[in-house]
Amino acid sequence: MYGIESFSPIINQPEVAILGVNTIEEKPVVRDSQIVIRQIMNLSLTADHRVVDGSVAAEFLQRVKSLMENPTNMQA
Repeated sequence: MYGIESFSPIINQPEVAILGVNTIEEKPVVRDSQIVIRQIMNLSLTADHRVVDGSVAAEFLQRVKSLMENPTNMQA
């Protein structure tokens, strides 16, 4: 709601991870060899690497991205 394009949230004890949801902006992207305008939103994930392996955190963020791009998959 504040128009922040991206930021890195900070975790505080006893948190293990925190997901930052940034603003949705219209940006040019290439789809089927054409430049089109799409709504793009950035996500930021901060994780405590003493508890969560970076690859697991990346897999989680990829899954969130996949579900947000295809919300019908949330029904399964």
